[in-house]
Amino acid sequence: MKMSHEEYIEKQRKRAASVASGMLDGSIHYLEGAIEISSLRFEVGLPEDDKDFLAFTGVSSEIDHLPIGAQRQYWSKEALDRHELEIQQSIKWAKEVSLYECKSIVERFNA
Repeated sequence: MKMSHEEYIEKQRKRAASVASGMLDGSIHYLEGAIEISSLRFEVGLPEDDKDFLAFTGVSSEIDHLPIGAQRQYWSKEALDRHELEIQQSIKWAKEVSLYECKSIVERFNA
């Protein structure tokens, strides 16, 4: 059965809320979640300058050089160890600049 455009948007909004909720409860790595929410920005049927999604686009842009998510498997242990402090600092920073927006996405789309 083919999904309508409205159904697709609703599905993507639910995914964004689910990811954001996982980021808040710690079940999803905060930076991995930020990258996924950023990737959903154009899939949720909102203006491209939506404040909540823009926060994660900024986070994603600032951390794109770090070994996060599936790409970690391609990095050496030494490189991972070398970047670990920066990853931890980036998590702290990302929460400072996007925690409100993370909560907002949950509230907006977790109906």
